[in-house]
Amino acid sequence: MSLDPGASVLVVGGGLAGLRSVESLRAGGHSGPVVLAGAERHPPYDRPPLSKQFLAGTWGLDRVVLRGDDKLAALGIELRLGRRAVSLDADEREVHFDDGSVVGFDGLVVATGAQPRTMAGTEGITGVHVLRTLDDCLSLAGDTADPATRVVVVGAGFIGSEVAATFHGKGREVTVVEALPVPLARVLGEQMGEVCAGLHRSHGVDLRTGAAVAALRTASDGPGSQVRGVQLLDGTMIPADVVLVAIGVEPATDWLEGSGLEIRDGVVADAGLHAADDVVVAGDMARWWDDDYAVERRVEHWTNAAEQGVHAARSLLAGRKAAEAYRPVPYFWSDQYDIKIQMIGIPDPDDTVEVVEGSPESGRLVAIYGRQGRLSAALGFGRPRQLMGFRPLLERRAPFDEARVLLSA
Repeated sequence: MSLDPGASVLVVGGGLAGLRSVESLRAGGHSGPVVLAGAERHPPYDRPPLSKQFLAGTWGLDRVVLRGDDKLAALGIELRLGRRAVSLDADEREVHFDDGSVVGFDGLVVATGAQPRTMAGTEGITGVHVLRTLDDCLSLAGDTADPATRVVVVGAGFIGSEVAATFHGKGREVTVVEALPVPLARVLGEQMGEVCAGLHRSHGVDLRTGAAVAALRTASDGPGSQVRGVQLLDGTMIPADVVLVAIGVEPATDWLEGSGLEIRDGVVADAGLHAADDVVVAGDMARWWDDDYAVERRVEHWTNAAEQGVHAARSLLAGRKAAEAYRPVPYFWSDQYDIKIQMIGIPDPDDTVEVVEGSPESGRLVAIYGRQGRLSAALGFGRPRQLMGFRPLLERRAPFDEARVLLSA
C-alpha cells in the first residue's frame, strides 16, 4: 500500500542521502509533515571537499553547504539539527533522540551514514584526528596551520590519499603508512593499486607499504599529551606532529540495535530499499539486495548516497510491494595531486584487468574490469572523457570483448 500523501515522514540523517530523500518526497507530491533530523549542528553539506578544497583552504563554507536557507525553507520541512538518534521503537513508530525528544512517524528514512574507525589506545592524544565531518576538517586544518607541521596519514585508501595530496600541496611534510603491500588492492586490484602508489611516490610523498602501526608516541604520559611520532611494528619511528587515522568507516547503526531491523554491516534491505514496512534506507549504511547480481551490496560513494536517497523516498511513497528495484551503476572519483581518478561499476580484486588506453608507467590510463565474460567496471586516471563511454556498456552488462575495442572504434 502506498504512503498516504498527508502522512508524517521522519528522515534520520542530515547528510546528502537524507537531503535528497526530503527533496524527492516533495518532488513526488508528498504534502504531509516531514522532519529531517541530523546529529551534526550544520545544515546538509558536501563531504568530498573536506579532504580536498575545503581542507586546502581554497573553498569556503559557502561552497560546501548543499542548500541555502531559502531552499531548505522552500521544502516546508522541520529541521532538527544537533540531535543524535539513540533508538528506534518500530512497533510504536517512534525515534528517540539524545536530547530526550521523541519523534513519531508514519514513514521512516534511515540515512545515518557511517563513522570513521579509530585506533585503539589513541583516545585523548592531542594531534590525532579522523576525518568525516565538517568539525573534523576544521580541527585538522587548525592543527596543521604551521607550515613546519609533520603529518603522518595512517591508511592509503581514498580519503587518506586525498588528504596526503592536499597537505603535500600545502607544503607539509607527509608520510603515508599503509598496512597492505599495495594500496587499494582490495578495491582496485594489485595492478591498479600500484598505479595509485606511484602517484604518491612520483610527487615525493613518503609511502610506506606493508607497514603496521605498533603505537603512537607522545611528548609525555597522561591524557592530552601531544603526539610526537608513529612507531611501526618493525621498530621504525616516524616523527609526527599530527596523525590522521584513515582506516575506513563502519555503518552508524548502533542506535538501531534491538529495533527489529536486520543489522549486518549496515541495515539490510530488499531490492527496493525497504528494511521493513514503511521503513527505507539510503546511503553508506544501506545494505540492499542487488537483483542483477543476486548479492547484497553496500556502497560508500557520494553518487550512491545521492541516487539512493532519491530512490528510497520514491520507494517509501510507492509502498513496499510496488517499489521498484534499485539498480545503480556506481560511480566515484578521487582527486589526488594533478590526477582525477574515476571508477564506474563494481570491480572485484579477482576480476580480469586490461589497460585499453595509456599505460601504468605514464600514470594516465583507462583500464577495464571483466567478470564471467562481462564488463564489470572501468577505471580512469586522468581520462574523464574516455571513461564515460563505458557507462552505457555497464548499464546493459555488455560482454568484456565489446568493451575492449570501444576506444579503438
